[in-house]
Amino acid sequence: MIDLENVAYSYGGAELFSQVNLTLAAGSFHFLTGPSGAGKTTLLKLCYGALQATGGQVRLFGEDAAMMDRDAVALTRRRIGVVHQDCQFLDHLPLTDNIALPLTVSGREGEAAGNLDDLMGWVGLRKQANQLPPQLSGGERQRAALARAVIMSPDVIIADEPTGNVDWEMSQRLLTLLVELNRMGKTVMIATHDMNLIRAAKSQVTTRVLRLKDRQLMQAGAEL
Repeated sequence: MIDLENVAYSYGGAELFSQVNLTLAAGSFHFLTGPSGAGKTTLLKLCYGALQATGGQVRLFGEDAAMMDRDAVALTRRRIGVVHQDCQFLDHLPLTDNIALPLTVSGREGEAAGNLDDLMGWVGLRKQANQLPPQLSGGERQRAALARAVIMSPDVIIADEPTGNVDWEMSQRLLTLLVELNRMGKTVMIATHDMNLIRAAKSQVTTRVLRLKDRQLMQAGAEL
C-alpha cells in the first residue's frame, strides 16, 4: 500500500535520514520509535504525501509520489487517515462539525448523518458532541482526532505520538481503538516514545517495531 525504497530526506543542506526501506502492507501494524529529532514526523509525512523525498522513491498505493500532481495527492490522502501530534481543531465549531470536516471539504457531507453518531459512540464522545474544542480534555481531543482521521474510512491510519499528552488509562483506550481498526483490516502506523505502550500491544496485535536513529531505519526487535 505504501512503499519507501532507498528513501532519503535532506533539510537545510543536512541529511535527516537515508537508505530508508519500508513497506506498509495491507492489514499490518507498525510502531515507529527513535530519539527526538531523528525524523519520525518527517518519515510519517513522506508516508502520506505531505513531503517529497529528496532521494529514492515513495509509492502510495502503487503510484510514484514524485509524479503525482496536487490533485492526485489530495485524492490519495483520502485513503490515509492522519492523527497529528498537535490535534488542531476549529475552535468556533462544535465537536461533531470538526470531526465531519474531512467529509465536508471533500463534498461528502451527506454521508455524515448516518455515520457520525456511531463514530462518536465508538470513541466515547457522544456526550461531548456539541461542545467546542477548548472545552475538551486532552484525552477527549485525542479521541476526537482519531475519529476525524477515520471518518473517511481510510485504508491506512498514521498516528504521530497519539498518546503523548494523555495518562496511561487513556493511552490504553486509544491503543484499543487503533487495534480495533487494525482488526477491521486497516493498516496502522504509530510513532511513539512510549515503550510501555508497545509492550501493552503484545497481547492484542502482531506488530513490527521500527527504530529511526543515526539516519537509518532498522527493525527494533522481533515480531511482538
